[in-house]
Order: sequence, then C-alpha cells, then structure tokens
Amino acid sequence: MILVTGGLGMIGAHTARALLDLGQEVVVTTHRRTEVPSFLAGRVIVEPLDVTDRDAFLALGARHDISDVVHLAGSVPGENPVDFFRTDTSGLLNALDAARAWGVRRCAVASSLGVYIGRSETRWHEELDLPTTKLPHLIIAFKKAVEPLAMHSLQGSGVQPVVLRIGTIWGPLVDPESPFFYIPPYISAVLRGEEPKPLSADDGGDCCYAPDAGRAIALLTTAESLAHNVYNVSSGRAYTNRDFADALQTITPGLQLDLLPGRQGGPGVDPYLDIARLTDDTGFAPAFDVAQSVADYVAWRAKNPR
Repeated sequence: MILVTGGLGMIGAHTARALLDLGQEVVVTTHRRTEVPSFLAGRVIVEPLDVTDRDAFLALGARHDISDVVHLAGSVPGENPVDFFRTDTSGLLNALDAARAWGVRRCAVASSLGVYIGRSETRWHEELDLPTTKLPHLIIAFKKAVEPLAMHSLQGSGVQPVVLRIGTIWGPLVDPESPFFYIPPYISAVLRGEEPKPLSADDGGDCCYAPDAGRAIALLTTAESLAHNVYNVSSGRAYTNRDFADALQTITPGLQLDLLPGRQGGPGVDPYLDIARLTDDTGFAPAFDVAQSVADYVAWRAKNPR
C-alpha cells in the first residue's frame, strides 16, 4: 500500500488516482480538506492526519502495510515565516522518520522548479548546480531546503529518497483564483463570461496538467528501479499565453481574447523543466498538450467548482 500525504490536494489527488490506475492500493492523508474528489470516491482509504504529530504519523504504520511514501502535504505561509518553516519542516521530518521506521522501499518528497531560479539557461535539467540567490516565495525557500534534508535523513536506511522537482501544475482541483499561476484565474474569468485582463502573447514557460503530473509521480513511485534520486516533474514543454488563448477560443464559440504583442520583458524565451531523465527512467510522456488540457479542464469545471 502506498501512502500519499496531502492526498486530497490537487497534486496529491491526481497522484493517488494514477497509482490506483496502476493497480496500487492507496491511503491518503488529509488535515483540513474533507471532500473526496469524485475520481477517488470509494477507491482510496482516507486518514485524517496532522503531519506535524509524530505519534499519529507513525501510528499509520500499525493500521496499514505501507510500502512507499509520497510526501506532498504542505501549508501556506502566514505572517511569521518561522512558523511556516517550523510546521512544514516538522511534517517533512515526520514523513522521513516514518519511512525509516516502516522500512519502506521508496520515499518521494516534493521540491519545486523554483530551486533553479537564478540559472540563465531556459532548459532546466537536474544536472545544473543550484544557485544561491534571492527567492520570490517562502515555499520555494523551504523546497530548496527539503532536498538535502531528505537525502541525508534517509542515507544508510535502505529507503531510496526521490526528490520531485515539481513544475507549474494546474488542472482539476486547482484553486480557480490561484495566486501562484495566473492561467486558472484567466480561465475562470472566461467561464464567468468576463473579459480577462489581456496577457502578453509570447510570455509563458513551464506548466503541466495535473493528471500528467500525478502520473509522472506515480511512475517514479512504482518504477522497479530508478537510476537517480532527483527528477523534474512537468510536461517537458514550454507554453505561451497565445497557446492558452487559442485553446479557449477554439472551444468557446464567439470568444475573442485580446493579447498584448510580444513579451513583457522583451525578446527571449521563458524557462521550463527538461524531463529527459524522467522519460528515460519511467517511460513517462505527457498525455495532454495545452489545447487538450484546456478542453478537459473546462469540461471538468462545468460540473465542479474547482
């Protein structure tokens, strides 16, 4: 049985779904969210858990025969950054402690494409050295710290650490007004019949549809063997705002979206995650391009609020 913490969140839920589709048994944890997505209803075991409670975390191993751990649970920073770091570090260390105590095969932890910020390349791959630079968000700062903590905590334990450098993920269950990615609010405005604020046509970069991201994580969790400990998780393709506008106009009769010419920052290309390592080691390839993801998401939102 595979444990997915934060398994009712967007990435966690799609990871759980992909694991189920691969024939795995899955237990997910949730802290504040209680609604089980329709695609998981009746298919997973749901365990309420505050991941900062070490005893409660370890007790899961007495109730379930857990073979692998995917730690995706996390919080949103408040006013005090120390409180945020304390909370999420406690959850991470408890997940790593549990993985060691249970003797699981593999423990995957969530990092971020943000760890590459400061690199001048546009194709970000795992062999790049991570720069020391000012980061735009506390979550990225924490994710950058996750990597050495996970690698060193599991060293010599027999548990394989897998660091997931997760890209910009969106899709079913994303916050429709997400402060982290402007495309969901843009689409939400169109779905309300409003005219969204014009975007620069050639701005863009990395993104991946949530079902694809979940499948990538599931493949990394279940692969018979992995040649590496760090993997980018995304589509491996850069998008532009023009791609999203064209996709929305294609499926919405009469819709005309205005775009600003070029890029806000002038000529150039926005960075994206290279997934050659992920593909080589798991066979992963994204099932959704921008047009397919937009059509699927709009159909989902017709029946679901997020």
